[in-house]
Amino acid sequence: MQRSTDLPISGFPPLTPTAAIDILVVAFLIYQFIVLVRGRRAAQILTGIVILIAIYIVSVMAGLDLLRTLLATLAPYTGFALIVMFQSEIRRMLARMGRKPSLRFTELERREVADEILLALSHLSQQQFGALIVVERKIGLRTFIESGQGLDARISRDLLCSIFQPHGALHDGAVIVQGDRVAAASCFLPLNTNPQQAMTLGTRHRAAIGITEEADCIALVVSEGTGRISMAVHGEITLDVPLQVIETALTARPKGAQSQREGAASRSATAEGTSIDAPVEHT
Repeated sequence: MQRSTDLPISGFPPLTPTAAIDILVVAFLIYQFIVLVRGRRAAQILTGIVILIAIYIVSVMAGLDLLRTLLATLAPYTGFALIVMFQSEIRRMLARMGRKPSLRFTELERREVADEILLALSHLSQQQFGALIVVERKIGLRTFIESGQGLDARISRDLLCSIFQPHGALHDGAVIVQGDRVAAASCFLPLNTNPQQAMTLGTRHRAAIGITEEADCIALVVSEGTGRISMAVHGEITLDVPLQVIETALTARPKGAQSQREGAASRSATAEGTSIDAPVEHT
């Protein structure tokens, strides 16, 4: 009599090195997708899809023919619906996969630009002038640059401070920095649509989160009225950030490990006594 442990498993192909690599690649892509949608509205959509699949299985097992037929009829259109619902997540994933390292910027130029931005932030914070500065990294921001007033001027503290003077022609919207140039001012950015953040954060903060969800840029916000400086990276915002943390983020090369250290430093700064509540400001 053959032992159960010696019985072959029917229906499964043999595990070859190629099959193992195939499984690992698929598992990695699934993991990256889960990380991408975790904590976002897409996670709730995925939960709803799982519930519909469970309902379909129950309808088949229970013999609910009408419900099963209805869900089976909708199934062929699910792929198109997923592309529409997850277009932002798919765009971010493809953009991250297609990023290329930039060699345009030297270490000295990066530090000079960081110094000018830090001086401007310090002045704007002291004067309690609202501001939103977006620093481009690997992913281009041409679409958003074209929505504003093109400048293509060398970055300087005086230029940034003059742009964000209250009642100025360009103070509304965002300034986008490309390399050592101010590419444009008064740019329109996508707003984060999280309802909880909409109640506690102002328009500038939500725009900072929205643009960093679309690209790997750094968004710096000065709150109007309080002068508090905040920084958004990868769709996450840290309020009341010290200038030293911002300097580290601006001067560091945008690599994966460095980005993790920046995030850890930002979270550490937040844990030292910052509040997540912010007054709603109007831009």
